[in-house]
Amino acid sequence: MKVLIFTYPNADLNEMSPKQGGLIGLVAHCFMFEPITDSELDHEAAKRAFAFSVGWPLDPAIFGEYPEEMQKYLGSKLPSFSIEEKKFMKNSIDFIGINHYSAIYAKDCTTSSCSATGNRAIQGFVDRVGEHDGVLIGERTGLEYLFVVPRGMGEIVNLIKTRYNNTPMFITENGYSSPNLQEKRVNELVNDVKRVEFHTSYLASLAKSMRDGADVRGYFVWSLMDSYEWLEGYNVRFGLYYVDRQTLTRIPKLSARWYKNFLTNNSVVIDKNASRTKRLFPKDVM
Repeated sequence: MKVLIFTYPNADLNEMSPKQGGLIGLVAHCFMFEPITDSELDHEAAKRAFAFSVGWPLDPAIFGEYPEEMQKYLGSKLPSFSIEEKKFMKNSIDFIGINHYSAIYAKDCTTSSCSATGNRAIQGFVDRVGEHDGVLIGERTGLEYLFVVPRGMGEIVNLIKTRYNNTPMFITENGYSSPNLQEKRVNELVNDVKRVEFHTSYLASLAKSMRDGADVRGYFVWSLMDSYEWLEGYNVRFGLYYVDRQTLTRIPKLSARWYKNFLTNNSVVIDKNASRTKRLFPKDVM
């Protein structure tokens, strides 16, 4: 979870909202959890997975309480809030930030065997898995737990819209890292067709949700350039710009040029029915 503040330089936080138009929000890492089967137990597991990850930080800030699912499984282990604290927290944020990369399957662990990670109350007795009956939920990326599932973008936005009364939203992170980077040469990394396809399909899914009424105010690509990625270090590359780690030279990838054109309504979109090098230039990719 992150706290994100949108404001002006030299802003006084005590006077930010009424005088300076600033906004304060919470950012959550948001998988879209899909039930691994159509059983009621797995559907409930998907709801618990959302509550134990996204609802954990957001529910107190919107409703003044932890999610019911967390209260059921953790009970007195959760911190308690006074009446004054609940009043202070309720509707205390102006927007919700969504870091979204992938959907993933949720599997119930209350009646079936699961991994040691999933079979715990702190996880809501839910396993998170990327495949079902040997079929992946989506195409692999550079991280083993992230998959290309464009529908998940629209689904997570719609879910948050419904659960949190369409509080204004920003997509604060969305990005792609190619698998098998160590085997690729610089010219392959720069010609990142897969990243263009990723953003095109995810933006299309987001656009549909916006047309259906989701109050999404902004979208941020992760990331501008290849950066240091937590436990993965420099082994994965999310950037629109390639960075040579020896010289620190920065080279714009195909996706950088595409995104620039996208922002000026002259977008490069991959035509999947044509050759992978053919480009189409529609007036508006949305």
